Amino acid sequence: MSEALDTLIETLSHCGEVTRHMSDLSWLDDESVPASWLYAHDEDPGQYDEPPPLPTAASQLSRPTDPDQLAAAEDPDQLAAATDPDQLAAATDPEPPPEPPWWLTDEFCGTPEEEHAAWLASLPEDIRSEYLTAPDTEPGFTHHDGGGRPGTGFAAGGELDQMPPGPWLAQALAEETGPGSRELTDSEQIGVLCGWQRQVAWAHAGMAAAITAVVSRRRAQSTRPGWSQLADHIIDELAVALRMTTRAAGFEADAAAGLARLPAVAAALAAGRLDRARATVITSQLFVLTDEQATAITDRILPRAPEQTTAQLRAALARAVLAADPAAADRRKKEGRKDTRVEAWDEASGNKVLAGRELASADAIAADAQLTADAHWLRRRGAPGTLAELRAGAFIARLSGRDLVSLLPGADDATPDPDESSGNPARDPAAGPEPSGTINLTMPLSAYAGLDDGPGEAAGHGAIDAETSRALALRMGGTARWCLTLTGPDGRAVAHACARTGHAPVPGSPAIRWAAGLRERLQFLETGACSHRRQVPGYTWPGGLRHLIEIRQRTCTAPGCRRTAPRCDIDHTTPFDQGGRTCECNGGPLCRRHHRAKQAPGWHLTQDQPGAMTWRLPGGREYQTTGPPYLE
Repeated sequence: MSEALDTLIETLSHCGEVTRHMSDLSWLDDESVPASWLYAHDEDPGQYDEPPPLPTAASQLSRPTDPDQLAAAEDPDQLAAATDPDQLAAATDPEPPPEPPWWLTDEFCGTPEEEHAAWLASLPEDIRSEYLTAPDTEPGFTHHDGGGRPGTGFAAGGELDQMPPGPWLAQALAEETGPGSRELTDSEQIGVLCGWQRQVAWAHAGMAAAITAVVSRRRAQSTRPGWSQLADHIIDELAVALRMTTRAAGFEADAAAGLARLPAVAAALAAGRLDRARATVITSQLFVLTDEQATAITDRILPRAPEQTTAQLRAALARAVLAADPAAADRRKKEGRKDTRVEAWDEASGNKVLAGRELASADAIAADAQLTADAHWLRRRGAPGTLAELRAGAFIARLSGRDLVSLLPGADDATPDPDESSGNPARDPAAGPEPSGTINLTMPLSAYAGLDDGPGEAAGHGAIDAETSRALALRMGGTARWCLTLTGPDGRAVAHACARTGHAPVPGSPAIRWAAGLRERLQFLETGACSHRRQVPGYTWPGGLRHLIEIRQRTCTAPGCRRTAPRCDIDHTTPFDQGGRTCECNGGPLCRRHHRAKQAPGWHLTQDQPGAMTWRLPGGREYQTTGPPYLE
């Protein structure tokens, strides 16, 4: 075993400053290390204990003084064994060292050559080339004897970059970032950042467990005679102990209760796979469901949750909750609508907020779309301001009874006389056509036909129930353009077709007949190796090709961004002036912010196949996106 440890120490001595501390293998004897870290489930940890001291020949032959031992020593067999030359020789020779445990063998770890080859093959081609050709040590790499070792420590793929949170990770983070520590590479700095995120999540899980323990103890104590009021003041006690307001303490208690109700979420938080914000989104969104329903949705949502932002996770959960219990969702809406109101309050800046609360979803979505249409109408006529400012102006003008033309340059801000006014564009044909909002509504065909209550989605507004979907569809009437999107087993779009404007499914008639009528218009999206059959020679994206890309990827392709595709630029992944095609395989929606980010130093975007985007950021790490599916 000593030879195996020497080999391990020699290998680790080349792994940088972080792993220098691992060359002291005294930690293997530390009783605080869990046995599950060191041994297989079917191993006996005792087999690697130090053997007891071997008796010497002198001790074998020495006469005992205890009477019982003296009596036992008179046994002829024992006396013969004690004086046998062969047994005496065996007693003085040390036993051969045991075989090294499974966790130190090449079968478990792989040989250094195999590990290095696998890591090298995983690198992007340009980084691999840079690594192999660089003569000296470069940021993020460590060269030895003309070859190289994989990144270690907190660098991408290193052992500390993937270490679960807990005392060991805390020690490593402290050593790497404490006073006098060496300067980290870009990749290591990102690894340290992510390590702290895992560590904070672990701490939040521990705090939630402690709060749950306090709450459980006080509730148990409140069952004693005369102690019933103790349970009424648990939150007050938490507030005093944690030096926070009662409201904040109540939030902590609710969060802890949600984690206790969903152990899988608590385990993911403790393991650092979720941060507190995402764990709270899950527990709060599923609070309205039964334990069985909440557990089923958690099992389905949790595998993807670590890769999602809180907004993406909330949207996925909203769809899942609507699908799990549409009747309960409808009851909650109707109950909430009893509290519908308009509120006004002060902004910190000194301005005001005016907001409608608990409004009917269809009405609110349609009104929002109308404000956007008003803003565009004003912009086309020269009104100054951003789109957000023009929407706010239209909002106040409509509510205060003023014409939209009062917002145009040179117009009188006073309310015009009805007899002399050029009129509201919504009423006066001379002022232009009536603005009509655009609503990108996605809903199952079966829900539109009334066959089920599957949830839909309004772009920019998230998941909506079937009743709201049908109400919006009827409101859009004959001015809407209806499209059909077919999805594959993974819930992603595989084909798409649009009907002529006004040719909508007729409520009450078999919707499948309408869908069948679009068979000739159906276009299958490119997957895998692109055929380029819809490629165009110029730089500008044709409307039909842009629409297909927006159907394939409904949001900005940057990791975590939820800006809807119609509000994004369609970007050439490989720039057009560098040979990039104007084709499905080289296009993707990017919001203006991430469009600029893509062009910043250190940012790089590739599209290996249509819709499969790989982002490489200045820290040298990669992130893949494919866009959210229609069904999850």
